[in-house]
Amino acid sequence: MSLYLLLKTLHILSSTLLFGTGLGSAYYALRAWRSQSLEVISVTFRHLVTADWLFIATTAVFQPLSGLGLAKLAGWPLNQFWLLWSVGLYVLAGLCWLPVVWLQIRVRDMATTALSDGTPLPPRAYTYMRIWFVLGWPAFIAFIAIFWMMVAKPL
Repeated sequence: MSLYLLLKTLHILSSTLLFGTGLGSAYYALRAWRSQSLEVISVTFRHLVTADWLFIATTAVFQPLSGLGLAKLAGWPLNQFWLLWSVGLYVLAGLCWLPVVWLQIRVRDMATTALSDGTPLPPRAYTYMRIWFVLGWPAFIAFIAIFWMMVAKPL
């Protein structure tokens, strides 16, 4: 196998892990939140934060590095429309993801505290979850567009 095909395979696998973990995290976070069970929210968000750091953060670093390596190996100029747009959309998704992780950590902590104190979630947790939900959409749409760009490579 050539270096290019190996790097391309790793790039695709890491993008799958990145997108799949993000989508799975969103699903489980929403399910936990809708349960309104402090124990479920606390445990689920603890696992989500761990998954974000283990899978999303590591693949988020690998993706641009492997993408640049692929462009160099393929001899693609970095100023191509589809590459520039992919990078811009990737940055947008990252700018959405960073506050999402912070929000998940805060909701996890609030749920854990409320559970141990025997109190309900504070109103701020509901605000954080609304922001979390809103930030997820541009990131999701950006990744769908990036996948299309990677396949179609439009001029």
